Amino acid sequence: MKIAFIRKTFNPYGGAENYLNSLIRQLKTSGNDIHVLSTNWTDCTDIHCHKIDTINLNSLTSALSFNHNATHAADMLNCDCTVSFERTTCQDIYRAGDGCHKQWLILRGEGVGRLRRLSFALNPMHKALLSIERQCFQTTPLIVANSRMVKEQIMEHYGIDDDRIVVLYNGVDLERFKRPVNRSLWSEQVRTEFGIPADCRLLLFVGSGFERKGLAVAISALVYLGGQFRLIVAGAGGTLKYRKQARELGVTDRVVFAGPQTGIERLYVAADVFVLPTLYDPFSNATLEAMACGAAPVTTKNNGAAEIIQHGRDGLLLDNAQDAQELADKIRQIADNRDVYSLNAAEKAAAYPISQAAATFLSLIQAHKRETRRAAPPPP
Repeated sequence: MKIAFIRKTFNPYGGAENYLNSLIRQLKTSGNDIHVLSTNWTDCTDIHCHKIDTINLNSLTSALSFNHNATHAADMLNCDCTVSFERTTCQDIYRAGDGCHKQWLILRGEGVGRLRRLSFALNPMHKALLSIERQCFQTTPLIVANSRMVKEQIMEHYGIDDDRIVVLYNGVDLERFKRPVNRSLWSEQVRTEFGIPADCRLLLFVGSGFERKGLAVAISALVYLGGQFRLIVAGAGGTLKYRKQARELGVTDRVVFAGPQTGIERLYVAADVFVLPTLYDPFSNATLEAMACGAAPVTTKNNGAAEIIQHGRDGLLLDNAQDAQELADKIRQIADNRDVYSLNAAEKAAAYPISQAAATFLSLIQAHKRETRRAAPPPP
């Protein structure tokens, strides 16, 4: 089967891109002819990469030109199925991995002034994204949401029928991300590399988009924890604001800004607690990866991955994403019972292998092809 995948940019450290790359590999082993439409996709082994040019005057022209040029390229390829991981308007199946932009703007507007909220509404970039998002949801035959949370938001904001949206949770590469029988060597290496004392409890925050993912709250939580707790922040993004915050709170020596990490699994294994007080995350891949490696999470109900977490067994969920003291209390609860939470978290993640997610996605693609054939007019 000839299948096209659309993703605007490839970030080697991004959860969505790594998920798509794993999915493509799984589908390729089934003998499918895979094409990727992207501005900079780099992994081209055994797949066909098509570079999509964009007009990069600003984020608005970039988004609009990518949608236009990707649509043209998809039409020229004439694939059996076009699957988009981006807000575009030419796909047969749209994986809403970026969630619902309209919902994100609502959440982002909470707790800020009226003028700030008005600026969101008038921002040309937001207006364009909302327009593309509306068209994307209304015209795509099948939408794949990576959590029930996202499905319900799409239905609420855009009036999409229930039967047009399938929920398919993210999968995890259980060969790469797994809980070792003995983590001591990994833990020792990571602590030595980042200057974490052996007797300290290690907290791990992973992800780009620090503001949305709640890094400020994670740093603030250190104030309520003893000096034996240290935080590693892994991910791309500006850190000056957060370094200043740590300095003002007197916890500078307890936060390590590690930047993007290629071997992120070793940090998961070394961590005592995975911390992600995110304001909005359709489904955090990092949460599932951390669980697979035995790092039980403290996260929020605004993380779609919360739907697979049994609160009090394989992780803990915050009632208030902005409450640093609540976060600290829940971090301590997992740290004090790490072995039990770790075992349960890894057991839960093992139920969501990437191979199973890929197989389900392939069945959706095959079902679409069958429906398309049935709907096609008979030859003259």
